[in-house]
Amino acid sequence: KGTQDILDMRRYDAICSAARTHLSRANFTHIQLPVLEYDQLFKHSVGQHTDIVTKEMYSFSANGKEVLCLRPEGTAGTMRAFLENKIEDKPWQVFSVGSMFRHERPQKGRYRQFYQAGIETYGIPGPDIDAEVVAISARLWRLLGLRNVELQINSLGSSEARAAYRDILVAYLTEHESQLDEDSKRRMLSNPLRVLD
Repeated sequence: KGTQDILDMRRYDAICSAARTHLSRANFTHIQLPVLEYDQLFKHSVGQHTDIVTKEMYSFSANGKEVLCLRPEGTAGTMRAFLENKIEDKPWQVFSVGSMFRHERPQKGRYRQFYQAGIETYGIPGPDIDAEVVAISARLWRLLGLRNVELQINSLGSSEARAAYRDILVAYLTEHESQLDEDSKRRMLSNPLRVLD
């Protein structure tokens, strides 16, 4: 349940090949991250109370001491690699392609093992790099021949604006708590924006 056999990898390989070519031309370096990481990496970087950590990670004890997990996303592992390997070349622009794992109730079109390409940049201040990453992604979609794709950009603004919005949202959710399911009640205090998912 939530996994699949891929009996013909030609389409997957073509997508990965196009992504590698496109991102390499955009001056991103292809890196390979481990599938196994310490679960503390995600608890620390993604957040102890996020859904990824509390109910979506595949965590297990390898030897009774250290707790490992199958990677649920790529950003934390990329940052770990950057710090652990003491990368001094900046900016550091990388991409990775590979399996990710989330132990969530499978919904239509979602799997517990899925494949993701991600790009990360470090050492480039300001919002220009965000715009570049969005443009690179949009060009990749066109290169892959995707049609009827709509690019939507959202922002929660500054840290101050996010904090103010969080307070308003929690106050609203508290007023309507009787209408929330148990997951939303838990999220309301730990990660209220996820109630809107």
